[in-house]
Amino acid sequence: MPGRDLTEWRRRRLVHAGFDAELAASIAAHGAIDLHALIELVERGCPPGLAARILAPLDDERQPC
Repeated sequence: MPGRDLTEWRRRRLVHAGFDAELAASIAAHGAIDLHALIELVERGCPPGLAARILAPLDDERQPC
């Protein structure tokens, strides 16, 4: 988990990119999500919620299709 300063920086970047405050805070606290790729998707027109789902890490447990 990133430090507080980094988490706050990530949160501010996400809010500035168009993420709502709650989603931005959740993503910012999760250091495994590539912030730059996330913002790039949004800049290309992807809705923030969908961009977050696309780049969210997979669960450790694999589940059958």
